[in-house]
Amino acid sequence: MSFFGTDGVRGKAGKKINALDVMKLAMATGIYYRQFAKTNKILVGKDTRRSGYMIENALVSGLTAVGFDVIQIGPMPTPAIAFLTENMRCDAGIMISASHNPYYDNGIKFFDSEGNKLNSKREKEIEKIFRDEAMLKSAQAQNRLIGKSKRIDDVIGRYIVHIKNSFPKILSLAGKKVVVDCANGAAYKVAPTILQELGAEIVVIGNNPDGFNINEGCGAMHPEVLSKAVVEAKADLGVALDGDADRVVIVDEKGEIVDGDKLMASLAVYLKEEGALKGDGIVVTVMSNSALDDYLSKHGLKLYRSAVGDKNVVDMMMQKGINFGGEQSGHIIFSDYAKTGDGLASALLALAYLTKSQRKASDLFNPYTSYPQKLVNLVVSQKKELDTLKGLERLTAKIETANMRHLFRYSGTENKIRLLLEGKNEDLLEVMMKEVEAFFSEALI
Repeated sequence: MSFFGTDGVRGKAGKKINALDVMKLAMATGIYYRQFAKTNKILVGKDTRRSGYMIENALVSGLTAVGFDVIQIGPMPTPAIAFLTENMRCDAGIMISASHNPYYDNGIKFFDSEGNKLNSKREKEIEKIFRDEAMLKSAQAQNRLIGKSKRIDDVIGRYIVHIKNSFPKILSLAGKKVVVDCANGAAYKVAPTILQELGAEIVVIGNNPDGFNINEGCGAMHPEVLSKAVVEAKADLGVALDGDADRVVIVDEKGEIVDGDKLMASLAVYLKEEGALKGDGIVVTVMSNSALDDYLSKHGLKLYRSAVGDKNVVDMMMQKGINFGGEQSGHIIFSDYAKTGDGLASALLALAYLTKSQRKASDLFNPYTSYPQKLVNLVVSQKKELDTLKGLERLTAKIETANMRHLFRYSGTENKIRLLLEGKNEDLLEVMMKEVEAFFSEALI
């Protein structure tokens, strides 16, 4: 089984993500990056989980053991690590986070010297080294070649300035009231500072991390908390981040959660109007609603679909010469300012559009009606290759005959299969999903 998942390495801290394996993984990463090394520095950041201390120290031990110097910057958003790795001329960057998962999970995300997430080919090369005990042993540095580590606490300012630059200088958030939920995560200092410096009146929640409350009843995973706070504060907009702040959920002034596809559609049209959209289109994943295709087509924009995962979105954006895209779940990439999902950059883009339009968020970010979708996460005992399941071809043919779109895929981190159906007849959708659930329950459980 591969050690890497859809977004780096992730699992239960102390079990899959344990000190010994993390140290070996760090050594393997250092050995791999030796061939590209220019500055001999690797940047390491983390979110607010207690287990981050254990993992950070194991990473430092492994990297210094094979001769790399390590810069530790403490709790910072994942997109900040991507930006700072390139900005500080490091050979690689590492983020310790399990993103939106509960505190007891943790993970490790890797970035190259240009701030890009590693593709699966590079991950496989690192994993091959990770499993080669002889190579790990022979690569250990000695004497003056052993690396050193240094903790720097003031780099937060670089990221703040960078993200603020994504907000048009001719605009101000003065007069706008914004509720921001930091998920007790990595952006608990950065997010309020940026919004305040741009002139917004802010109400901050989820900004008291204790090592265990990350994503717990707060943030992008629980936007209902933000919805209530927005209504109570009579705010113009609500912004919810997840644990590592690479995802955003927007709530309008009525407390309604803005659909991720509709948010991307609105922002794509805004960027086109501003002459800032490259490639005459956007990239989304196979999860996005087909109504998004129809809406963008009316505005003369193309839509491309990638596999699930923001790094797959970024890969296709680069292939197509496009600078905007993202996932329905809230990972939105505006590559002029971020090479991975950046919740804060996305929130500022939404706030810029809201400010310039002088419209209500409930109107601005609800540009069309989505087609009905049904998504079911089914726990499975085994992950069989889908193309080996007898009867699946017949089932998908029936779905397509009923003019429905389907997507069946396994979770990259859990023993689950995600079942998605989309169509224009909601009643028929319900009936078909029951049949789909029954099929996979029998085939995989």
